[in-house]
Amino acid sequence: MEILAPAGGPDTIIPAVRTGADAVYLGAKELSARASAKNFDKEELKSAVEYCHARGVRVYLACNTLVRDDELKNALDIISYACSLPVDALIMQDLGLISLVREMAPDMRIHASTQMSVHTPMGVELLHRMGIKRAVLSRELSRDEIAEIAKDSPIELEVFVHGALCMSVSGQCYFSAMLGGRSGNRGACAQPCRLPFFVEGGTGHDLSLKDCSIIPHLRELEEMGIASAKIEGRMKRPEYTAAAVAACRQSLDTGVADPELMKRLEAVFSRSGFTDGYYTGKRGVSMFGIRSKEDVVSATNKVFGTIHTMYKDERQSVPLQAELEIRKGVISRLSVRDNDGNSASVEGAVPEKALKVPLTEERCASYICKTGGTPFRIDKLTTKLDDGLSMPALELNSLRRNALDILLNKRSQRPGVPFRDKSLPQSGNRPGTLPEYYRARFTGGDIPDDFLDSELIYVPYDLSDSKLNELLDRGFALAVEIPRGMFGIENRIYERLRQVQALGINEVLASNLGAVEMAKTLGMDIHGGFGLNIANTASIEWAEREGLLDVEVSFELTLEQISRLGGRLPIGIISSGRLPLMLARNCPGNNSSLRPAPMLLKDRKGMEFPLQSSGTCTEVLNSVPLYLADRRRELKGIDFEVLRFTVENSVENGETLQLFNSEKSQKGSYTRGLYYRGVE
Repeated sequence: MEILAPAGGPDTIIPAVRTGADAVYLGAKELSARASAKNFDKEELKSAVEYCHARGVRVYLACNTLVRDDELKNALDIISYACSLPVDALIMQDLGLISLVREMAPDMRIHASTQMSVHTPMGVELLHRMGIKRAVLSRELSRDEIAEIAKDSPIELEVFVHGALCMSVSGQCYFSAMLGGRSGNRGACAQPCRLPFFVEGGTGHDLSLKDCSIIPHLRELEEMGIASAKIEGRMKRPEYTAAAVAACRQSLDTGVADPELMKRLEAVFSRSGFTDGYYTGKRGVSMFGIRSKEDVVSATNKVFGTIHTMYKDERQSVPLQAELEIRKGVISRLSVRDNDGNSASVEGAVPEKALKVPLTEERCASYICKTGGTPFRIDKLTTKLDDGLSMPALELNSLRRNALDILLNKRSQRPGVPFRDKSLPQSGNRPGTLPEYYRARFTGGDIPDDFLDSELIYVPYDLSDSKLNELLDRGFALAVEIPRGMFGIENRIYERLRQVQALGINEVLASNLGAVEMAKTLGMDIHGGFGLNIANTASIEWAEREGLLDVEVSFELTLEQISRLGGRLPIGIISSGRLPLMLARNCPGNNSSLRPAPMLLKDRKGMEFPLQSSGTCTEVLNSVPLYLADRRRELKGIDFEVLRFTVENSVENGETLQLFNSEKSQKGSYTRGLYYRGVE
C-alpha cells in the first residue's frame, strides 16, 4: 500500500519525499479543489515531477473541480501539459471532463476524486466501466463498509487516513456556495462550517468535526487490499506533511507509529485531538471538535525544529547494482543500474601501479558505496580488480558522483503520455424555449390531488407498498428516489427496488453514481439528480451515453450559463423549495445532549436550517426556500422544473403549487439561489 502525501506548494515536496511518501498529490494554479493552497505553476509542476520521479515517487495532479463550458479548453490545456511531463495520474471529479480526457489521452491514468461521492460497490463498478483506475472513497465509510467495497473491487481503492473531515460528504456540499458564493465543488470553499452553528443542547460548533486519524489501522487497510493511504492537508504547512508521512511510514512498516511522533503531529495541527469515529463506527459527540487556543499554541518552534531534522537529509530509498572495473592499462569504468531498467556508465583514469598499498575490493567499496546526499543506495557492488593497482580517492569519488548524476537525470525524464486534441462538445445549441413540465419531489406520501398534473412525482424508495399503490391508484406518475447517502445499505436498496418494480414502478431519481449503476443493473429508467453535479455540455453527453432519460443540472450554475448548455438530453433545474446544503453522515444533532424535535441548526444571526434524515445521512436544508415562479419567463433552454418539498405540510405544498402556477411574487423570505449571482 502506498503512502500518499499532500503537497500544497513546492516547499512541501522535499519534506514529503524525504519522510517516506510513495506518492504525492498536488494541484495546478487552476482546476484544484484547494484553490487557496499555493499550488504549482507550470515550471514548478515540471520540477516537482522530475524531482519525485528521480526518487521513485509518483505524482498525481488534482484536477478535481467542476468546470463550465467556457472553461473546458483551458482545463484541457493544463491536462495536456501534465501529460507531457508526465504526471502519473489525474485526480478528477467532473464527469464531462473525465469523458474528454479518456478520449484525448486514453493512456493517462484517472483516479476518481472523493468529490465524486463514491461509497458503494456499485459506484466503484461504474467508475470501472468509465475506464477509471482508482476510486478515492468517501471519508465517512466504516471499516466493514470499506472491506465490503474492497472485497471484489475491479479497480484500486484509496482511503483517507489522516486529516480534516468535512461535515458533508465531499461533492455534496453547497453550504459555502449558498452562503457566500464560494463553491467547494470548484475549490473555493470558505469553510463556514467551522463558524458557530447551534443545535439546541449542542456545543455551539455543531458543524465542526475533529480531524480524522486512522494511522494505527494502516496494516489492516493493506490486508483489505487498499492500494493507497491518503493524507489530507494541501493547505497545511510542510512540517504537518512531514510528520504525517513519517507516522504513516512507521505504522505501515513496523505496525506501530512512535507515540512521540504522534504527539508532534497533533501539536502541528489538530482540532481538539483526532477521531477515528467513521472508521470504527463510533459516530457521535466524540467526533466533534474545534481549533482551540491550546491547539494553536502547541505548534511551537521547538516542535517545528524537531520535525525539520526528519527531512534535512536525502532518504536513500532507490536500490542500485553497481559494477566497478579497474584493470591494468585500461580506462577505469563504473556502471550503475536501478530496478526500473535505467543505467549509467562512466569512465575514469587508467590506474597506476601501486607503490605501497594496492587497492582492495573493500577500499573500492568504501568510496563507491558512499552515496550520502543522494537518493541512492548500492545494494550490490561487483568489483573487477587486477592486483597491484592504485587509484586516487578523488578519482573513485568522481566516478561515483558522475555515474549517480547521470542516473538521477535519466530517472527524472520519462516519455510523455500521448494527448490528441479533438473538437469540444457544441454548447449553446439547445432550443431557447421555456420549461413545459414540472416535477415534484416529496419526502413522504401525503400528496395533494393538486399535483396530479405533475409530469412526475418523486417519492422515497422505502415508501410502503400500500402508500405507493394508493398513489398509483390516484393517478400519479411515480418515480422512487434513491438516497444520495447509501452507506452500508446498498443491498437493502437493491432489494427494495426490485419490490418497487413488481408494483409497476420502473423509474428512479438517481443523484449518486452508485445509484445510477444500481438502476442500470435492474433495467430501470433513470432520471439524474442534482447530486451528479452536471455542470457542462460534456457531462450532459456523458449522461446520455449512460442511458439516463434526463438530468437536473447543478444549481451552482446561473440561468445564463444553463441557457448556453448543449446536448440533446432534456435538462431541468430545481426551481422551488429548500435547497439541500449538506449531506452529513454524522448528524449535527449528534453533538446535542437533548436531541430536540424538530431538529434545527441556527447560525449566529438566528437563521434556522432544518435537518432532515435522508438514507443513512442527514440533509442540512437552507434557511429559506428557493422561489423562481415569478421569473419563469427567464428560464430559457430548460425542459422541466423540479419543486422540492421537505419540511412543508400538505397545505403548504398546495399553496406553493398555486403560487407556482400563478407566477406571482411570493411574500415572506425566499432566495433566488445561485441562478443570478453564481459562484467562484
